[in-house]
Amino acid sequence: MAKKKKRGVSPLLVAILTIVAGCAAAAWNYVSYVKTKYEGDHPYWSRQAYLQLDPNSLEHRVAEKVLGSDTLKAFAASEEQTGTYGTPLSEEREAAAEEPKGTHIEHISAGTYEGFMIVVPDPDDVSIVINPGYTSGAPGPELDWYMKEYKALAGINGGGFEDEGGHGDGSVPQGLVIQNGRIVHGSEFMNASIVGIDKNGKLVTATLTGEEALRRGVKEAVTFGPTFIENGKVVYTSADAGTLNMLNPRTAIGQTEDGTILMLVIDGRGPTSFGAQYEDVIDVFLKYKAINAGNLDGGNSSVMMYNVEYANYPVSMYNSRNLPSVILVKGEE
Repeated sequence: MAKKKKRGVSPLLVAILTIVAGCAAAAWNYVSYVKTKYEGDHPYWSRQAYLQLDPNSLEHRVAEKVLGSDTLKAFAASEEQTGTYGTPLSEEREAAAEEPKGTHIEHISAGTYEGFMIVVPDPDDVSIVINPGYTSGAPGPELDWYMKEYKALAGINGGGFEDEGGHGDGSVPQGLVIQNGRIVHGSEFMNASIVGIDKNGKLVTATLTGEEALRRGVKEAVTFGPTFIENGKVVYTSADAGTLNMLNPRTAIGQTEDGTILMLVIDGRGPTSFGAQYEDVIDVFLKYKAINAGNLDGGNSSVMMYNVEYANYPVSMYNSRNLPSVILVKGEE
């Protein structure tokens, strides 16, 4: 008597089940991504991301299903009520062109990135602060420590530091560091790409020796680079980029002809913001009519706080890294 063949699972059924499981996993991941994006720990980023959504888009529909339409309506109403950004971006830009206002933060976006620009009309409100324990080799504090210690309205990370293997603690800065009109790291003969502020509140973005910087009246400065714009002219060339000009998180600073300071942080290495190249950063500053602009430490170090909250999504899982220097905006006394 012939034995009956054992019937296994049909290959077609396996394929169908695999596809169904894959679709379910993708849907779950997408829902989790939407929930994190709009209920995450960085409300400035979340609010602006929501306000930029097309009401007819898939993401808007998913957000409504996951968070509830009432929550999102309250989200938008709260944004307009607090006036942190004034009106939604398109209207805010028009209003900004018509009516000057004090220090404020603006959401920016383009094809590969999202980020924020802090606009500071009075350059005297901006200062570069260095790790208070640098002489003893102590790790640099995190940005929120600097913010609280100096009662700042806003802040971004500053110059570079020794960061072998990505494990630097902000204790040893790179290049020239100038504080209170004197060189505290480096020497008068060292040549470096600096971002500094002179005694007249002018942003200095140039490659200078320590001696040249002091002769130009620089009272505080840190080192990174490259310089993007100097005295109204784009001085950056592709030769300055080396191997670093990939899509990455970016931090940079600029100044317009009327003295307004522009502090920029662009997110990167994330699902909604891959990052920016140097050319992208230059385009942003040109749009804001900067006459001087320079690059600061980026990547894992890129971080921005505004009004005691993190504005961007830092790559570092702990929000801010230990930083050797920061650039702060003075808060109310």
